[in-house]
Amino acid sequence: MTAFGTKAPYVRLADFFKGVVTVWELVKSGGWMMLPIILSSIAAAGIVAERLWTLRASRVTPPHLLGQVWMWIKDKQLNKEKLKELRANSPLGEILAAGLANSRHGREIMKECIEEAAARVIHELERYINALGTIAAMAPLLGLLGTVLGMIDIFSAFMGTGMGTNAAVLAGGISKALITTAAGLMVGIPSVFFHRFLQRRIDELVVGMEQEAIKLVEVVQGDRDVDLAEGRA
Repeated sequence: MTAFGTKAPYVRLADFFKGVVTVWELVKSGGWMMLPIILSSIAAAGIVAERLWTLRASRVTPPHLLGQVWMWIKDKQLNKEKLKELRANSPLGEILAAGLANSRHGREIMKECIEEAAARVIHELERYINALGTIAAMAPLLGLLGTVLGMIDIFSAFMGTGMGTNAAVLAGGISKALITTAAGLMVGIPSVFFHRFLQRRIDELVVGMEQEAIKLVEVVQGDRDVDLAEGRA
């Protein structure tokens, strides 16, 4: 301890390694079933981080994009290069570019092309979401399976040795067996939360893109004006 009552650096370092050792002991106590649970947690964390970054509203549906497109149309700057730039800009840009590329064929063809592009975009937005849902359902079951296997080992050991039931030893064995259930729930609960959260975000983004696509059709076909101050129809 220092003069101000705080721990010295080497004491804090020792506490850190003590905590690491404790966690490692818990993992070892859970047995081999902890391995798939740990791998599931790593996969879930990776999926959540990647999807949170990918599903940003500023990336998927950039603001003022429709107004910018309309300015290109008014200034007669909309060409293949602009369409290529728009398509690479964002998922919303890909949908708008599909409609603009076929706008000369009429409203219905334009709508069909937008719907086809939207299907591809939505498929990309939902990438890994099913895998996250699978992990959310599977992790608690893996934990439960680990606990059942641990309980079988405990009672098999007692029966094999012919020992009388020792309450302390039995309680210790059960507590170790329950570690896998706790670990499975610790992975499954956040996975369920983020699965629902990300699915809701995708739904909101899809609704926003659908509204912008409808505005584009109405604007290009002459049924609606664009408020360039806000970049929206």
